[in-house]
Amino acid sequence: MRAVAQTITRKWIAIAIALFAVFGGMGLASAVGEATRTPAVTDSRPVGSDSAAALELREKLPQAEGSTAVVLFTKDGGRLSEADLGALQQRAASLPGATPMPIQTSQDGTAAIAVVPVKANDATTTAQRVGEIRTAAKSDLPAGVTAQVTGPAAVQADLAAVFQGANTRLLIATASVVAILLILTYRSPILWVIPLLVVGAADRVAAVAATHTLGALGVVWDESTIGILSVLVFGAGTDYALLLISRYRDELRRHADRREAMVLALTRTAEAVLSSAVTVVLGLLTLLLSAFPATRGLGLACAVGVVVAAFFALIVLPAALVTFGRWVFWPRIPREGQAALADSQSLWRKVGDRVAAHPRRFVAGTLAILAVMAAGILAIDTGLSPSDQFLKKPEAIAASERLAQSFPAGTADPAIVVTTADAQTVLAKVQGVDGVASARVANEGNGVAEVSAVLSASPGSSDATETVRGIREAVSAVGGTHVAGTEAEALDESDASRRDLLVIVPLVLVLVLLSLMVLLRSVVAPIVLVATVLATYLASLGASWWIFSKVFGFEALASNAPLFAFVFLVALGVDYNIFLVSRAAEESRTHGTHEGMLRGLAATGGVITSAGILLAAVFAVLGVLPLVVLAQIGVIICVGVLLDTLVVRTVLVPAIALVLGDRFWWPRTVTEPAQAPRLVKASTNS
Repeated sequence: MRAVAQTITRKWIAIAIALFAVFGGMGLASAVGEATRTPAVTDSRPVGSDSAAALELREKLPQAEGSTAVVLFTKDGGRLSEADLGALQQRAASLPGATPMPIQTSQDGTAAIAVVPVKANDATTTAQRVGEIRTAAKSDLPAGVTAQVTGPAAVQADLAAVFQGANTRLLIATASVVAILLILTYRSPILWVIPLLVVGAADRVAAVAATHTLGALGVVWDESTIGILSVLVFGAGTDYALLLISRYRDELRRHADRREAMVLALTRTAEAVLSSAVTVVLGLLTLLLSAFPATRGLGLACAVGVVVAAFFALIVLPAALVTFGRWVFWPRIPREGQAALADSQSLWRKVGDRVAAHPRRFVAGTLAILAVMAAGILAIDTGLSPSDQFLKKPEAIAASERLAQSFPAGTADPAIVVTTADAQTVLAKVQGVDGVASARVANEGNGVAEVSAVLSASPGSSDATETVRGIREAVSAVGGTHVAGTEAEALDESDASRRDLLVIVPLVLVLVLLSLMVLLRSVVAPIVLVATVLATYLASLGASWWIFSKVFGFEALASNAPLFAFVFLVALGVDYNIFLVSRAAEESRTHGTHEGMLRGLAATGGVITSAGILLAAVFAVLGVLPLVVLAQIGVIICVGVLLDTLVVRTVLVPAIALVLGDRFWWPRTVTEPAQAPRLVKASTNS
């Protein structure tokens, strides 16, 4: 009875610990809460860029306008009458924040605009101010007259609307996708709940830990950071959980005691999970070298999230699983004496045997397929115009397009030249630039002046970019003069994004290579794995571009999409190679390189495929937000993960390993004990 009582006591203690870890983590996260911050105007601007310097200098102006909204008044099918214009002038003067300025009427008489300053230092306040302007502008208008609001402040407000409640929507969508795929993977009405609760707790803890870490270190973050963090934690955390549970199920077939089975499963899984987590964290931390402050924050936040996900997968999840008996796997309950995955003739073993029959053909064929897919890179254009940033056209973009029919295209969003030099000198230089429709001194004081320049070219066009280059060249000899505005900021973002690619991409590859060398204690295998992951990235980027341009009709790729997709895809994609190769190395110790690789594929094929499909689906969830850049990043990663899971890891890596043989592990030596007795016997007989 005492033994029974002790067993029951230990069981309930274990249950209590598991429940405390899961729900205590959620409760602590809710109690502490995410840290908050007031965004700065330069958060999304590249550090050291001309536009960032202009915005910083602009803040010294007395009564600085901050941003502007442009109210566009139009009349259905006709010209605005004198009575209409009189009423609209009164309406414009009564708008929230408006200054007594006459409205501007187009030459064709079909449209009029009123420029309204919007004084706000963050997206939330800007959205509130623009909302008030829209409400006031659209009330009590003359018959047949409509009002729309555009301009930089309105675009920012519509962007903020995209993220309103976005984190909650992303979390619900991500958790739902994970739950569905876990149910399909385990085909159990019970088991899927445990990893979902553990990863859900990890997500909440990660959000709190990440934001407080960012706040303590003074690193900025924006509205998208927590949403992307949740996607990553759910994706990586569930992958680690799938690997552990798969190995635990395997060990339950060999051992009667589930605690012993968990100890062995955890011991043999921990190295792969930790190596994977370290590789991902190092890759994400390279984003701290980005020229964009908000990108630095995203990299650090996601690194913290991966650490939390690995902790919950290796500490909390084993306690939660071992608390319950084998029955949680019902109806596919693992029994002692059943064949282990590595010994089974599973689908993945059959695939491995087919690859082993003609490995060189599979290497050549797979590389040819990847090369064809990567060819799409040659056609990629980068840089989204303001009108291309949204999957659904918001009011600010629609109004801007209508405004361009009656006014110079850049009227709603002029270039801003800020200077500490003589304002009239700078004005004269700006007016002399081809492509500048008009320019004026908009503000002056405290030794700083602001010149507003309306461009003739459409926003986001190459002509508008060239005009901004011309303005910068014209004022380059004037000290203390900088150019901002949407077109100038887009130009700086494009240049900084190219710089980030040149700096961060090689560093990520080197760090991943060194991590794999330490893990595998090999040189050849890590080089092969990094090369295959790089090939996967190039193929997914090329294939995704055809999807974007031919299916969705996107004219360009967001400037930062290639970098984000590379860091996430390479850091996460190498996980599956780590899972496969670490198991193959384990099997090779007793079965040799050839059989060890096939057994490793048989043992990990199912779980890696499930993990890959789940990760791909989780990143595809980014498409629930009507923002093109996030949809593009999600699609590239989704395509890349599926490609890596179903083709590269299943066919290419095993085929290369089989072609190289023991050289794959160089300088490690893989012995085949089964050969030793034959060698000894032959020597004895001789």
